[in-house]
Amino acid sequence: MAVTSPSRRHFLAALAAACAVRPASAAGAGRDWAYYGGDPQATRYSSLKQINRETVAKLQPAWTHAAGDAMKRPATTIECTPIVVDGKMFITTAQLRVDALDAKTGKRLWSFDPFEGEISRRARGVNRGVTYWRDGERGRLFVAALHYMYCLDADTGRPVRDFADNGKLDMKQGLDREIGDDVRYAHTSPPVVFDGMLILGGGAGEGPGPASPGHIRAFDARTGERRWIFHTIPHPGEFGYDTWAEDNWKFTGGCNNWAGMSVDEERGVVFASLGSPTFDFYGADRPGANLFGNSVVALDARTGKRIWHYQTTHHDLWDYDLPAQPVLGRVRRGGEWVDAVIQISKHGFWFMFDQKTGKPLFDIEERPVPQSDMPGEQSWPTQPFPVAPPPYALQGLREADVTNISEASREHVLRQLKDLRNEGLYTPPSKQGSVFSPGTMGGTTWGGCCFDPATGRAYINSNNTPKYFTLVDADKDAGYPYRAADYPFLEDQDGYSAAKPPWGELLCLDLEKADYAWRVPLGEHAALTAKGVPQTGTFSIGGSIVTAGGLVFIGGTQDEKFRAFDAESGNVLWEHQLQAGGYATPCTYQADGKQYVAIAAGGGGKPRTKSGDQFVAFAL
Repeated sequence: MAVTSPSRRHFLAALAAACAVRPASAAGAGRDWAYYGGDPQATRYSSLKQINRETVAKLQPAWTHAAGDAMKRPATTIECTPIVVDGKMFITTAQLRVDALDAKTGKRLWSFDPFEGEISRRARGVNRGVTYWRDGERGRLFVAALHYMYCLDADTGRPVRDFADNGKLDMKQGLDREIGDDVRYAHTSPPVVFDGMLILGGGAGEGPGPASPGHIRAFDARTGERRWIFHTIPHPGEFGYDTWAEDNWKFTGGCNNWAGMSVDEERGVVFASLGSPTFDFYGADRPGANLFGNSVVALDARTGKRIWHYQTTHHDLWDYDLPAQPVLGRVRRGGEWVDAVIQISKHGFWFMFDQKTGKPLFDIEERPVPQSDMPGEQSWPTQPFPVAPPPYALQGLREADVTNISEASREHVLRQLKDLRNEGLYTPPSKQGSVFSPGTMGGTTWGGCCFDPATGRAYINSNNTPKYFTLVDADKDAGYPYRAADYPFLEDQDGYSAAKPPWGELLCLDLEKADYAWRVPLGEHAALTAKGVPQTGTFSIGGSIVTAGGLVFIGGTQDEKFRAFDAESGNVLWEHQLQAGGYATPCTYQADGKQYVAIAAGGGGKPRTKSGDQFVAFAL
């Protein structure tokens, strides 16, 4: 298991060394936004600068596309980042329909509905966008809907009949394990394509019932034939098999890449962030560290062979999935340029590694953590704690961290805490009820961070919204001993976070200094502002992008606004009220010489606001 515990003395010496970031060359997105993360490295950076600090105040809606398929009950959401290639925008809607739009006008060019002819009163889940790949002169789109991966002609939207089964790949097949019809499988983030291979993660189910494994696989992007598989729950004889019980590979699920991957195209390496094994909150049937759960893995993109890995949580009991794509950037360490992997986490840590070796760029210490009192559970005695950069979210909920917006709110929360197990970060689940801070939504989740290669700064939105969790006895015939009663947010009597504000922040990390250049509240509760409470920030979901124009664009907040921040200072330079919450990561692109910024306004979802169906593009 790749774990280090170097001394603090070594860290201070390394930190004192020069750590400047190399100026960007041809990094990031340009005219097009052709990848989910902006580029194969997932930097979410654009070299466009027509919209900049001086001009952004003139930004206004250029067009709006109403998808028309939002639902109020149950509430749908849209988490899609639009992909733009050669003047065409490709999106997925609230009910997972694929629309192709004219990127300049928003006019719909074609639609593909994977559920055409079906009637459902349920939301179909989420999808964060499509993958575009050009096969010679032919553009193809890959898009997931539940357990199927579709291959579409980018010009017409019709399935490409020579891919898999008439354009449709059943992702439940080819997992080296039978997956029953009753086991859910989904692929929520776009896959990647390298050297003619479609590389995907996926899987689903958090337990305690049956769940599919999240093995990473490569398929021929033309035919759909499987080329290789990496078992994220190792099979007998494979590396990491001894970190599980003998037969876990036969029935344990999870350890899936649900947040997307990044690719070093020059070296032919794919980087994946993996989630936790199932059951998320009780692991007596999976003793051990449980590789490759909660790990960053670097794989040979041509063969699927492991190059290196690092596990960020051992024997996870907290649903601390690695929730976002690894970001590939370049930093200067000890007088030398280092290609780095930047991995964010739900529990508020930055994990940074040498791309080639997986060696941490900053010290990571293994520290003792609270142990479980659940019968049969063998929680891991230590967990990794990066020494630097500092955490970007509230970890643990001490009395000093409890809300101070009013005396009544503070007392309400303190009364709840008296009945809960609360021993800081990594307090294990219990029948008593345990405080999770950060909670299962972070910290940060799939929105991740964006990275400016020209300045060496990373930007991230973070939540300080603790949850609490209670295990209860399962039904006698359930097949498992415990289930989750629920894991709601820990809140005051009015539904506001139990923690002291800010509850939502946007932070700028200076990699040269391994510290924050600035941090500001993100979002506003108007009702509290009216009462004289200073800006608190709100819970946010979705992510940010950064541009050469010196701007950070982000939606995500419960006040349903889309904002542009000055990347240097953190000041808000522009904001726009959306029809519904922009709970997605935006994109920026150029069409006919004009720069646009676009975001999905799908609302609903976990921020618990009204649903919407719009995609909105802005221009000067």
